[in-house]
Amino acid sequence: MNSQILDQNSKTNKTIYKRACNVLTGGVSRNTIFRKPHPYYVATAKGSYVMDIEGVERIDFANNMASLIHGHSHPAIVEAVTDQLQRGTAFTLGTEAEVNFAELLIERSGTFERIRFVNSGTEAVMTMIKTSRVYTNKPKIAKAEGAYHGTYDYAEVSQTSDPSNWGGIDKPNVNRVVEGTPQGVLDDVVIFPFNDIERTIKILDQHADEIACVLIDPVPHRVGLFPATNEFIEAIYNWTRKNNALMVFDEVVTYRVNYGGKQDSFNVKPDLTAMGKMIGGGFPIGALAGKSDIMEVLDPRGKILRHPHSGTFSANPVSTTAGRVAMELFDKEAVLKLNVLTNTAIHQIEESIRIADVPVSITGAGSMFRLHLQANKPTGYREAYHTKEKKALINELLDYLFLEENIIMINTGACMFATTLTQNEVDRLSNGLLNGFRLIKPKLDQLN
Repeated sequence: MNSQILDQNSKTNKTIYKRACNVLTGGVSRNTIFRKPHPYYVATAKGSYVMDIEGVERIDFANNMASLIHGHSHPAIVEAVTDQLQRGTAFTLGTEAEVNFAELLIERSGTFERIRFVNSGTEAVMTMIKTSRVYTNKPKIAKAEGAYHGTYDYAEVSQTSDPSNWGGIDKPNVNRVVEGTPQGVLDDVVIFPFNDIERTIKILDQHADEIACVLIDPVPHRVGLFPATNEFIEAIYNWTRKNNALMVFDEVVTYRVNYGGKQDSFNVKPDLTAMGKMIGGGFPIGALAGKSDIMEVLDPRGKILRHPHSGTFSANPVSTTAGRVAMELFDKEAVLKLNVLTNTAIHQIEESIRIADVPVSITGAGSMFRLHLQANKPTGYREAYHTKEKKALINELLDYLFLEENIIMINTGACMFATTLTQNEVDRLSNGLLNGFRLIKPKLDQLN
């Protein structure tokens, strides 16, 4: 017994990372958690608090990159999943859990007529792109410069464009993210500047006969976390109607913004929608939903199977059970309450910005927001782009919050709220940021 206690006490974040480097490339399985001099490892988490293996407890405003809408270990989700675990986790048969969840999501969102479950947001976007190609019989996709849509090679193009390679704004360059991405992939992607109607339409017109879909994240995190305008969405919609293309939404992150996703805010609706993250209730999931005539290309009952689609763990009963419970809990009242709390947090942080007298602005929508180390809110990817110096300063701020204020944020300077947060945690966030702003003010003033 004593040896077990000694072994537990000897574990530190540093020693675990040292072991990890011997078996995991770079010591991690996802670069998101990497930080110098080492990552931190969780011992337990409940609600909006995470305790690492050294006993330090932190408030979680990242919520696993927006995937935990009810924080950690929600009792109702734990109970439902535990019950399902005892009855099995994956089968070469269907489960009613899949049907129950599909019925809930279709009832929730008026634009959804049919749905398919997959295993991640990346996979949902990939399936959406392939479905669009089948339906339109055209090869190319169009997407916004800087927008993150997962790791499918077509969807990730130009998400990391920078001043050295992004080219002119009238015709942004098509840039690979991963070395070795074939030129053929780049040739089938069209890049446009987000929210810029005139330039975007001109760019799309040059490829009108080849574009299968225009892919839009309605509040793109990597672009700057500011919403698409109604005018921009309507212009894209009208262009796709005119040119036999689809307007498709990536709501993997943004489905949290309103009860039926960010698309509830627009007068026109997407043909297809990809989802993920929070709809899994803390478990891996993705989903593609949309118009029945388009989704029909996936139907195995057709005379010709136009889009063979499967997945060993797609619609597994653990993820669909957890997701259904999570979304039942995230009802209209919960959505409104969380959005109000988030708005309160933004106002308090803006007050911290004024007190600290720093050039910082905030963008966001619903229950998410992002800090920008500039006085004016950015309206495009190139305005929001972080130089090497700004990235270093953001990291300094986030490291201070993590190590001294015990606050976890996303590495872009963003927060994704959960229903388990209260005014108490919001106060700690705004006070912690006030201290952090004061710390970085001398360097920040030099940059602006």
